[in-house]
Amino acid sequence: MAGHKKRTVGIVVAEKSPLLRSGLAELFATDERFSLLAMTADGEDFLRAVRETRFDVGLIGWEMPLLDGRGVLLALRDVPEPPRVIVYTGTTDPDAPRRALALGAAGFCSKSDPPAQLLETVAAVAAGRMMFPFVDVSRLANDPFTDLTPRERELLASLAGGLTNAQIAGKLDISINTVKFHLKNLYDKLSVGNRAQAVAAFLRDRSF
Repeated sequence: MAGHKKRTVGIVVAEKSPLLRSGLAELFATDERFSLLAMTADGEDFLRAVRETRFDVGLIGWEMPLLDGRGVLLALRDVPEPPRVIVYTGTTDPDAPRRALALGAAGFCSKSDPPAQLLETVAAVAAGRMMFPFVDVSRLANDPFTDLTPRERELLASLAGGLTNAQIAGKLDISINTVKFHLKNLYDKLSVGNRAQAVAAFLRDRSF
């Protein structure tokens, strides 16, 4: 008796380059294991696809317009049963795989890798495995940025933009006392004593 045909892996891609989007569409079309369900150009459209479509694996860039890979991974923390995500990027940041792993990605693949490696990475992640180049996991527990709440990340970005407490309160529609409360928690998590040190940490790491 003939066996049942295995279900294909549903994929949604977020890639800023039109040329690469076209290439990825052709690549997945050649492999019957996969079904490309949607192609988006930025992180916000990818999250819209997450809300509107059920799929297995998301392939996202690290540096994208509107919302980058970090922002997408953070947003997915609030999504019940999110797709497994692979960061597919040409970034030259050697720490990007660790940051992606810390933020919840299931895989990481460089655009300089052969296409066959990308396909195998997607297949492995769809099967429940983690696929990363070497990552110094000892540093994961020491990365304070992964523990920041969305509000604390907003505050840190506002600090880096030079906003005063009053301006932050107006921007976020909260009281100045609430701003001070969040800043105290933020400073404690980053082990810093003031806004200048917090901004320095933000500029040095940018991991969230």
